[in-house]
Amino acid sequence: MYAEVILAALAVVLLAEAIWSHYSLSKAVRRPKRTAPLEHYPPVTVIRPIRGLDAGVEQNIEHALDHGYPGSVQTLFVFDDASEPALPLVRSAIAQRQRDTPEVDAEIVFCGAPPAGRTGKLNAMIVGLRRARGEVIVFADSDIRPSKNALTDLVTTLLTDDKTGAAFAPVVVTSEPLTLGDAGYAIMLNGLYGPVAEQTSQSLGGTLPFIMGQFMAWRRETLRAIDGLESAEGQLVDDMYLGARVHAVGLKNRLAPTAVPIVQYGLSFAEFIKVYLRWITFSRSGLPGREFKLASWVRGAVFWLGLVGGMIAALAGLWIQSMAGLLAAAAIAVSINLLHQRVGGGRLRGHLHLASFLVLLSAPLIILAALTKRKLSWRGRTYTLGSDARLAEGQALQPSHRRGGLQH
Repeated sequence: MYAEVILAALAVVLLAEAIWSHYSLSKAVRRPKRTAPLEHYPPVTVIRPIRGLDAGVEQNIEHALDHGYPGSVQTLFVFDDASEPALPLVRSAIAQRQRDTPEVDAEIVFCGAPPAGRTGKLNAMIVGLRRARGEVIVFADSDIRPSKNALTDLVTTLLTDDKTGAAFAPVVVTSEPLTLGDAGYAIMLNGLYGPVAEQTSQSLGGTLPFIMGQFMAWRRETLRAIDGLESAEGQLVDDMYLGARVHAVGLKNRLAPTAVPIVQYGLSFAEFIKVYLRWITFSRSGLPGREFKLASWVRGAVFWLGLVGGMIAALAGLWIQSMAGLLAAAAIAVSINLLHQRVGGGRLRGHLHLASFLVLLSAPLIILAALTKRKLSWRGRTYTLGSDARLAEGQALQPSHRRGGLQH
């Protein structure tokens, strides 16, 4: 009798939490209104590290040069060396754009292999910054495709408030998933990370205590206040750490109103699992505080408690309790799919709806692997990690040019 009551109560609580969390997250993804334009837009330098070949790389490069910013823009494409496969594409795009519009300011910079204690991306950012002339510094990943107003909105967000030290754009996967790996990748960003980031930002007045650095803008004085990009040496997740430094010196990391598409397609499920593991590893050392992590942990707990509770009830012949528990678990997975669509994700077809269930089911194994794995491969390099998921030795092992993937 007591078991029946306990399982029934558990199922009701879990289902209520699943419904409430979906409602609150769905409400949070409404984009805030753009702020009034600035009277003057200062010169900007956009630094774009590139390694390997991203999906849709040629279109990504074109969008990098077709920025629509109302002020002057210096664009720096930063490569390790002349053997990078995307280099000829960038050279061709720059030459074509400068033939059509001679005033376009774009160049290629070589940064070399990173020294010990520094990731390849951070090294490219540091070297690129030395060549930057703009008053505002923007860092952009190579797998994003910003719209023509994205850079303007990002700089406007940064400069409207004097206490804003850095600004960054939310990201979204807008293309229709083609594979189960694509679907997993998309729902992780669109259905899990994106809504929670929006909700947390709104609860903190439009700010966050960290940065997701796919597209981020900085004041030069902010970089000086946090002791430069070099302060992130030894960190695996440089952008989140730098954002935490901004927060620590009393400045704000503000979320821009315009979401930026990340381009990813043709990912196998095995390749997605590697990305999944990388993201969980990044979150260990990169995400400060509890508020952001807690929402995702609660949703995962609801799924697993509903699933396990439903199975226990079924074994005991308590079919109503079993169905209620399983319904709570299913509600979390369905919620992820619905939130993916709400933020602008591409349509999920047929069996691709199952990606959310697979992501949730595999989470315990992924978390266990992230806690125990001491080497992580990222953009053709393998890094040795300490127990805190930071760089243990900072050594980049044998590099290899592989097709891109998310920078983060």
